[in-house]
Amino acid sequence: MKPFASLYSHDFVRIAAVVPRARVADTQFAVEETLRLAALGEASGTALMLFPELGISSYSIDDLVMQDALLDAVESALGTIASASETLHPMLVVGAPLRHKGRLYNSAVVIHRGAILGAVPKTYLPNYREFYERRTFTSGAGLVGETVEIDGCSAPFGTDLLFRSTGSVRFTMHAEICEDFWVPLPPSTHAALAGAEILLNLSASNITIGKADTRRLLCASHSARTASAYAYSAAGPGESTTDLAWDGQAAVFENGTLLAETERFPADATLATADVDLGRLRQERLRLNTYGDCVALHRGDGPRFRTVDFVMDAPEQPVALDRIVERFPFVPADPARLREDCYEAFNIQIQGLAKRLAATGLKHCVIGVSGGLDSTQALIVAVRAMDRLGLPRENVRAYTLPGFATSDHTKSNAWALMRALGVSAEEIDIRPAARQMLADLGHPFAGGEPVYDVTFENVQAGLRTDYLFRLANQHRALVVGTGDLSELALGWCTFGVGDHMSHYNVNASVSKTLIQHLIRFVAASGDVSAETATILYAILATEISPELVPVADGKPIQSTQAIVGPYALQDFTLYYLTRFGFRPSKIAYLALRAWGDAASGPWPQDMPEAEKRAYSLAEIRHWMQVFIRRFFANQFKRSTLPNGPKMSSGGSLSPRGDWRMPSDAEAKVWLDELLANVPEA
Repeated sequence: MKPFASLYSHDFVRIAAVVPRARVADTQFAVEETLRLAALGEASGTALMLFPELGISSYSIDDLVMQDALLDAVESALGTIASASETLHPMLVVGAPLRHKGRLYNSAVVIHRGAILGAVPKTYLPNYREFYERRTFTSGAGLVGETVEIDGCSAPFGTDLLFRSTGSVRFTMHAEICEDFWVPLPPSTHAALAGAEILLNLSASNITIGKADTRRLLCASHSARTASAYAYSAAGPGESTTDLAWDGQAAVFENGTLLAETERFPADATLATADVDLGRLRQERLRLNTYGDCVALHRGDGPRFRTVDFVMDAPEQPVALDRIVERFPFVPADPARLREDCYEAFNIQIQGLAKRLAATGLKHCVIGVSGGLDSTQALIVAVRAMDRLGLPRENVRAYTLPGFATSDHTKSNAWALMRALGVSAEEIDIRPAARQMLADLGHPFAGGEPVYDVTFENVQAGLRTDYLFRLANQHRALVVGTGDLSELALGWCTFGVGDHMSHYNVNASVSKTLIQHLIRFVAASGDVSAETATILYAILATEISPELVPVADGKPIQSTQAIVGPYALQDFTLYYLTRFGFRPSKIAYLALRAWGDAASGPWPQDMPEAEKRAYSLAEIRHWMQVFIRRFFANQFKRSTLPNGPKMSSGGSLSPRGDWRMPSDAEAKVWLDELLANVPEA
């Protein structure tokens, strides 16, 4: 079993974008500052440390950069840093001016374990507005296959270098410098197509009003387009302010998302440290076939890269993941983002159902209303679809279909909701028909025995759907499905003529954790009456239950989550298994980071206190086994799903959409991986 506790066992790499203090043209100070910060990286288990452009000499020295005394001191400084790095874990990428064949190059120098692994010259030299780099430097464009002498040592030199770790910490890195990523086709684009996963930018980049937002935009969009990690470091305190100013902006991005950023205008050195998920990036590149097409089409357009191999192993002491892992991947914690997501999801549902009604020419729909979460949301959607089509709400024919275990509480909620929304509401007691069917089957319940097996449950579930379809025939209507994404993943639906089936399922891509927030969104929107909002909050507070098995007075009702697992955990597994293809042990590692501490956050808006609990690793492991077994065993149900709109990048399980899977696949590989790599406690 690999060490479970360390982030390096789960495809993460810790990167630091560093803003050191500077003293203009003081190379000795630059050495001391670089090594001081490298020691911090060593202590924190950092793998890669990125420093600013020309940091060893400082950027703002103008013609002094061409002085032999300074250039000699720079080379000596690089040699000192390389020697000191022999006992350090992090790779250091520093900026320095380098002489080569009678020319001067603005370069990124890569140092690890006592050696200078290589140096990459800047390709695009700005010579506009405040920049005059062509006055002193030569562009590295076309410079490939070269070596450079630095403090008596020879190192690969050119714009054709990739740096690849072959140790237990595996990644491929590329470095470019400042202006290189402001051009339409950054050199790192070709590097990404050649396999680089981590892209570094050593920048000086003086600050002007509004420039910080542009940097963020460029870094975020480039990391998204190249499915990479992009780290950026700009010069900070100590650079000359003769005519310019420096804000020390440094940041780390992953696939378009900002993971960490320094405070700008710092008085002292600062670092933006982030744990980058290389596994996620590799999965993105693997599944985005157009990324592979672009590689095939354009890889030959750039340089033929040389790969500099080195060995980086994980630190001996486990390094704990320092990264926010949201408990609810389908439900963003940021209130503004959550409102936007709910608005979009709700309107996707409404638009989908309205289009289906218009396409079929039907003006009525039929829906079963239980008083639970799923049917509540589906009923609200059906009502709004009628509003959008200009049809009366009475065209929604809603039925409550009480069975042997239906509680007065849920039935009264169902009736209250139907009345409040102004739909055509009726009740059909399915118990007589269920008794007759059970008797026809020779089931013990018909003879008075309290046998509540799967047949007893599914007779009720099947009859409800059977009634709804026949009512749809009778009223020339469309049956609106209510089952959600989480139930489909877990197979928590009755196959065939059961809650598995409908004419159109508006909830098919809505997870159980999200559907609660959709209902809260409607309740708080101001678009419903105070009475309706009160009913919706009462439904939200009700235990999730199929209400198929009778219980004695005073006993708790049948709990769905006691059988299939906590939806919060199961939705977490569903998201990372289907969206990213992560191995079970990695999902468990992330789940422990998200759920292992009851005090952790941030929380989605209005999240119930009961959901702020913690789960132990043993609980996570147990319920993941349940999820995997049920997910594989119930694919046959998902292979025959009715139509329903996709909601989010989290995906859907439609056999015509995001998810293709044979109905008879074995779960053994996934279960074995989980049990072999996740300790019981």
